[in-house]
Amino acid sequence: MHILLLNEYYPPDTSATAKMAAMVVETLATRHRVTVIAGRPSYDPTEKFPWRLLRRASSGNIAIERVGSTAFPRFKMLRRVSNYLTYLVLAIPRAIMIRSDVILAMTDPPIAGIAGAIVSRLTGRPFVYNIRDLYPDMAVGGDIVRPGLAARIWERMHRWALRRAVRVIVLGDDMRDRIIAKGVDAARISVVRDGVTISAELPALGNPVSQEIRSGFQFVALHAGNIGFYGAWDTLLDAARRLGDSTSGIIFVGEGAQKARIVATAGATPAIRFLPFRPAAEIPSVLAAGDVHIITVKRGLEGVIVPSKLYPILAAGKPVLAVSTPKTDVARIITEAGCGVVVDPDDPDAVALAIQDLAAHPERVAEMAHRAAAIARNYDKFAELNCFLKVIEGVIPE
Repeated sequence: MHILLLNEYYPPDTSATAKMAAMVVETLATRHRVTVIAGRPSYDPTEKFPWRLLRRASSGNIAIERVGSTAFPRFKMLRRVSNYLTYLVLAIPRAIMIRSDVILAMTDPPIAGIAGAIVSRLTGRPFVYNIRDLYPDMAVGGDIVRPGLAARIWERMHRWALRRAVRVIVLGDDMRDRIIAKGVDAARISVVRDGVTISAELPALGNPVSQEIRSGFQFVALHAGNIGFYGAWDTLLDAARRLGDSTSGIIFVGEGAQKARIVATAGATPAIRFLPFRPAAEIPSVLAAGDVHIITVKRGLEGVIVPSKLYPILAAGKPVLAVSTPKTDVARIITEAGCGVVVDPDDPDAVALAIQDLAAHPERVAEMAHRAAAIARNYDKFAELNCFLKVIEGVIPE
């Protein structure tokens, strides 16, 4: 088959979506031709390209076409929207011109799925929708877009795109439930998780990078990753205040749209630290630094986002503190496996008590760590990518 992928971000963009898109493309290209229509690199790229209306590169079964979208840094929303719109204006006509057997769209920009459905409608080609974050639910629930006429129109168009898709690929059972609630036949929805590559053991906890991250605390609840619009950040800040001057602390490693706000709100709270992202080579040390890792999804966003960082945490043999409702995929997985604790995202007292209880019972933490490492094998990245390949191949019978 010839598969056409629509996604603005692609390496040298460094976003999680760009990296996942590259892995999907490499897997599909083992058996099929793949053309990617991407934009100019703009998400903290390792390389930038001068403007050109269309830039082509190919290697083996993979062809990369980059349309001449704007390439503003991602940190200012209006400029990021400019990147989105100029990408779509140029990518849709180009997609119509390319003869492919299947159209595959991800969710960068957030209306890429609608664009894929439009191309499908105009060309008569089957459309597969891989939802990474569920929009407009994410934009409204994360207070990025206000509820109103624009959001209702966006939702109506998105439901049309979902109906147009011959298959919808989602990241978890909670997201699957969300899509079913929008009227999509469950038989057309496939759950394919991001998974993890099971690798060597982590560095010892005493390594210098891990010790630097731990900031002198005896017990560390670590949140490593994007500090965006989806987390119960205020609950975590209030929980840190309740820890007072204890030997336990909550540490954030990362950046994001909400970081400046929560840093300002935290003030001089003694049980909290904010650290920048570490280089990719130090990720094992970051994983090793936490006694328990925090994953948070605020109430109302269950199935809207599915944090993929769960799987590296499990593979690192680390327990999980899920600050979310029991409805999330994260909560269900760690509860069934017994490798973590689920705490109400609106209850800072419960979060603080959970951290204190874990700190007081190292034998319980050790047992959870053992179970986390054991269950990680169920989420092997290569097995998940193979499932993705089979979904695409099932669209067009041989």
